[in-house]
Amino acid sequence: MQAEKMWKVSTGKGIKVAVVDTGVDSSAKSLRGRVLPGKDLSGAPGDETRDDVGHGTTMAELIAGSGAGGTLKGLAPDAKIIPIKNKLYGVGGPAQLGTSAKALRAAADSDAQIINMSFGGGPYPALEKAVQYAIKKGKLLLASTGNYAKKGNVESYPATYPNVAAVASIDKTGRVAESSTYGKQTDLSGPGEGVPVLCDGKKQAYCPRGGTSVATAIASASAALIWSHHPDWTANQVLRVLLKTGDLADKPSIYVGHGAVRPRMNLLEGKGDPGDPDISPLTGERTLNTKSKESGSDAKNSSKGSGKDDSNKEAAPDKVKVADSESVEDSNVSPWLAVGAGSVVIILGAGAAAVMIKRGRRR
Repeated sequence: MQAEKMWKVSTGKGIKVAVVDTGVDSSAKSLRGRVLPGKDLSGAPGDETRDDVGHGTTMAELIAGSGAGGTLKGLAPDAKIIPIKNKLYGVGGPAQLGTSAKALRAAADSDAQIINMSFGGGPYPALEKAVQYAIKKGKLLLASTGNYAKKGNVESYPATYPNVAAVASIDKTGRVAESSTYGKQTDLSGPGEGVPVLCDGKKQAYCPRGGTSVATAIASASAALIWSHHPDWTANQVLRVLLKTGDLADKPSIYVGHGAVRPRMNLLEGKGDPGDPDISPLTGERTLNTKSKESGSDAKNSSKGSGKDDSNKEAAPDKVKVADSESVEDSNVSPWLAVGAGSVVIILGAGAAAVMIKRGRRR
């Protein structure tokens, strides 16, 4: 990814990312001065800055962590985090999905340009409406595909909804992680295996684990870098560039979508046509109205059915089950690099170079 070189061009400054998760500990050393006021919809004790699990705090660190004192340094270290607390980790069902819908609306009403959703569950009407609401407000939505590939490969929502960029996880070789849920809904992928995450709610140590949650956070940070460098772009344009600069952009896969996020291709090499600001690169439909005249050519590319543009993707499995509970990260992942000071700089700097240039396909 050549993070150190990218940081000379963009560090995510001026971009706010809403982290819809278990809360974000604003007192964490890596996040001091980086967390803005958010909202707590979880019903749990405390507020949005109380994270008894550590999941949301880790996602925030991967996006915007400072790396101070041996903590994680995020890929977009100058971005700001808006915590939207929506759940108690691992709790699913209609009531929780209803809370997630309210949390997404709260994120859409915030100043965040990007909404990171490292969670998933079954389809829920209120959640789908919240997605539509956020898209109309010009937000860029990224969500994890889930970790169910070896458990029935159940679809995960909101990742499967149209206009949500569904992010899969790849390992150090660039191949899709064995646990990463796959299907026609997959749009992008990111490093997600063996990455240091906070071990538990005490937030005192990092453990090498993985999952699509981590990959989604890194994808959100990638979007923040690009948007910071092109502040006049819309969410559609930022996402279109991420898709066009993926390492499988010309032949998307049901396992890794358009491939691994590679913001350096735009920031350092100037690649990626942003295209029409109002047309979604995922559905071909008009989601914004920033121009006075409609673009007929792009509108003709509107896809039907699920809303995702699957014309170039491999055929999905005939039978795909639907998840009825939220995804829980797969912690049984072999570590592939040491955890310590500056670990994320290693991962996203030199250590992940191979990850970002190899083609990721399931064997």
